[in-house]
Amino acid sequence: MRIMTGGLRISVVIPVLNEAKGINTLIGHVTKHAKGNKIEIIVADGDPRGGTLAAIENIDVIKIVSKKGRGAQMNAGAGAAAGDVLLFLHADTFLPDDALDAIRDVMTDGKYAAGAFDLGIDSHSQAFRIIEGVASLRSRITRIPYGDQAIFMKRDIFSAMGGFKDMPIMEDVDLMQALKRSGRSIVIIPRKVRTSSRRWEAEGIIYCTLRNWALITLYMFGVSPDKLARLYR
Repeated sequence: MRIMTGGLRISVVIPVLNEAKGINTLIGHVTKHAKGNKIEIIVADGDPRGGTLAAIENIDVIKIVSKKGRGAQMNAGAGAAAGDVLLFLHADTFLPDDALDAIRDVMTDGKYAAGAFDLGIDSHSQAFRIIEGVASLRSRITRIPYGDQAIFMKRDIFSAMGGFKDMPIMEDVDLMQALKRSGRSIVIIPRKVRTSSRRWEAEGIIYCTLRNWALITLYMFGVSPDKLARLYR
């Protein structure tokens, strides 16, 4: 889907795998939030049969079949993008109100190369408020957001950085670390995305949280993404 007539243009890249059930809800959500912003929506499917793509009802959405793997899929979507800013949106994550306006505002003055939002988890459980709080504090201290915080970046800088590495896990952290090392600034917009609680609820809140913290700690100490992916599975 393209709405690209002048001004700062945003390409929303959505990597998917077996997300046919919810993809139209997400596309409708993004379209609703476009308002006066110039956007396009690109869905990159890691299923060689394009199962999720076949379910898309909006004929203006740009559909891509890609090599499986979130990094590879986001790279493929970015390669098809025409926008000035790339917004990488997970299939189970919804944007806060006026998110695209906020992205446009912080990316227009040239101070920031990339950014993300605070983490919000779609559940009434108070345990998730603790997880959200820790995630927000971590993001502000490290300036290294994770993919479920809806990372966005200027397209020319994304290209200059070489995009996401073809790695089974931590591709978002790797790119944000590289961006930070390059001396570029990353902004955290103080508004919460709304990401699904399904993986926490399926695995158990405590187990999933501790496992995720352990994986990122091991990665920071140099454990390879291949080994981390085996632990994650």
